[in-house]
Amino acid sequence: MNLLEFTEKGIYCEKADIYIDAWKPVDKVIVTHGHSDHARWGSKHYLCHTDSDPIIRWRLGDDNTIESIGYDKPLMINGVKFSFHPAGHIIGSAQVKVEYKGETWVVSGDYKLENDGLSTPFEPITCDVFITESTFGLPVYKWKAQESVFAEINQWWQNNANEGKASLLTGYSLGKAQRLLQGLNIAIGPVFVHGAIDNINQVIASNGIKLKPYQRVNADMKKDAFRKALILAPPSAANSPWVRRFQPLSLGIASGWMSLRGTRRRRAADRGFILSDHADWDGLNQAIQATNAERIIITHGYRSIFARWLNENGYQATVENTQFEGELSEIGESTLES
Repeated sequence: MNLLEFTEKGIYCEKADIYIDAWKPVDKVIVTHGHSDHARWGSKHYLCHTDSDPIIRWRLGDDNTIESIGYDKPLMINGVKFSFHPAGHIIGSAQVKVEYKGETWVVSGDYKLENDGLSTPFEPITCDVFITESTFGLPVYKWKAQESVFAEINQWWQNNANEGKASLLTGYSLGKAQRLLQGLNIAIGPVFVHGAIDNINQVIASNGIKLKPYQRVNADMKKDAFRKALILAPPSAANSPWVRRFQPLSLGIASGWMSLRGTRRRRAADRGFILSDHADWDGLNQAIQATNAERIIITHGYRSIFARWLNENGYQATVENTQFEGELSEIGESTLES
């Protein structure tokens, strides 16, 4: 029997009787990070990293039993050793290392290798079996350095400000929005955020993490307040009546999906900025190589294509069905394998 099994409820360790990132309610679950496809409501007992604790409490409510530990702090459950290690995806994101009788598995959750200055940078872990995403598991996905992307964003904002237009920039509320905020040149003009982003910012700030200054968009604000401003919003807000107050505006989208021709056009954006909190093609391959694992299990993304590539390059790669979504919510459509 494998140390970890994929079941209809999630990734399960029978020996410890605990799930990892369960997508259905269970008694006990270890959570890699606070995004809703990995931290789901309904389970009885949750274990997460310390920096994810306030986020998960805010999302799931205090009625749940939520415990947390730091990175590299071993926890024994019925003879199985579990520990969290940095994934570099968002604040508090973690890989879960599972050890039993000389065998080591790692559930990576979502991850990226570039240091974003907010999340603890990715740490490769030597293991026998590595469970990985492949959200951007095609060679076409290769990221620029984030400094270059932020230079593009700030220049776009400056150009819009010079024309007296607001700049509306979208990215998901947890992780991407905070990363965008920290990369902005606030000397260009005022920064505003959607209420959904401010809510999460407040939770993050309560945990001692400092973010750049901004204002929350309120209904009583005058339209002129947004001239020359940059407004951060979740993708769902871009086509809602909420954006009318910012006209005239230019719409930008920050997402790894901007690498695909036509995606920006389908989303009616003026500019697309290629910025993702997931590993690109090179990052996925580098992360896997660094683990020294012979067996690779792929959970979501371009699974069969990436598995075929790995098998051709000396790995034992298989795919599993899960309910993880990667970064699909940023474009509101599926471009991946089902």
